[in-house]
Amino acid sequence: MGDIPIIDPDITMASTLPSKYYTEPTVFDQIIGKFGNHWHFAVHKNQLDRLNVMPLNDFENLTKEPLVITNDGTNLSCLSNVCTHRGMIITNEPCSSNFLKCPYHGRTFDLNGKFTNMPEFDMVENFPTMDDNLAEYPLEMWNGLLFTTLKATSFQDWISPLQDRIGWLPINDFIYDKSRDRSYEIEANWALYVDNYLEGFHIPYVHNDLHGVLDYDDYRTEIFEGGVLQIGIAREGEPCFDLPESSPDYGQEIAAYYYWIFPGLMLNFYPWGLSVNIVSPISVNRTKITYHGYVWDEEKLGKGAGGDLDKVEMEDQFIVEATQRGVSSRAYERGRYSPTREMGVHHFHRILTSQ
Repeated sequence: MGDIPIIDPDITMASTLPSKYYTEPTVFDQIIGKFGNHWHFAVHKNQLDRLNVMPLNDFENLTKEPLVITNDGTNLSCLSNVCTHRGMIITNEPCSSNFLKCPYHGRTFDLNGKFTNMPEFDMVENFPTMDDNLAEYPLEMWNGLLFTTLKATSFQDWISPLQDRIGWLPINDFIYDKSRDRSYEIEANWALYVDNYLEGFHIPYVHNDLHGVLDYDDYRTEIFEGGVLQIGIAREGEPCFDLPESSPDYGQEIAAYYYWIFPGLMLNFYPWGLSVNIVSPISVNRTKITYHGYVWDEEKLGKGAGGDLDKVEMEDQFIVEATQRGVSSRAYERGRYSPTREMGVHHFHRILTSQ
């Protein structure tokens, strides 16, 4: 029996995720304990131009590991945000500085993580050593977006589906817009939120305004290793990308590229720019959703598929929280997939149960 997959690879035969994945704390702990083995979004490089010390709060929410990115003017580094003296968090807020200094006892490090000074340690023997430097973690950049992980895997393989499809986008030039930051906590398991994101099946029933700008019949889903791409096609007259001939989608009126990458990274590209959504599990039935916005064309803000993200988010939260109540019922164990509309959900469930 151990060789039988929990989710049948044939979607026409498969049953959906067992309810315990949404409700049992032990299953929850086993899954999120492995989040550090995946690449996660950190920041856009232009966020480090003015404030060159940036704690990665979203990453800590996901992995329980405090990290900080620094920019010394030449190098970008991803470092442990934990002082090597007594374990104090070094910095809690973005700032501009030429060094890192622990607020507890004054231990200092340069922006590459090397120990530089410690008060009242003159008599300590065999000090400092390499262990007194801050640990460094992998850091990679793609088109201005920075990503990190606790355990390195091939970044190029990981990012290639995006590069092949939307590498033409000038994401390097997108500008971080703090006014578009959002943070929500919802009463639902993180995987239910991802389930909902990964299908356009519910759009006509839940999102009336979004349905009015997207052509539901042409909405499509593509899967790739470790992720899902959903492509929203604009209705006539609605904003869409001006695609170059180098794009594999040249000639189509695309309103949005919705990328999900396991476990909870959502990169939503619109004609106005990029909305990054990060899904951070808090407990088995509570999740934090964080939004960050990067603007490309201000004139297209508030229009088309990416026009009113706050309204779409509220509509989704209502659905997901109600579904959490449903999957917690004794009457529910698992359902079936729509082969035409829930390929992305099926793919996610297969990834999740193989971890």
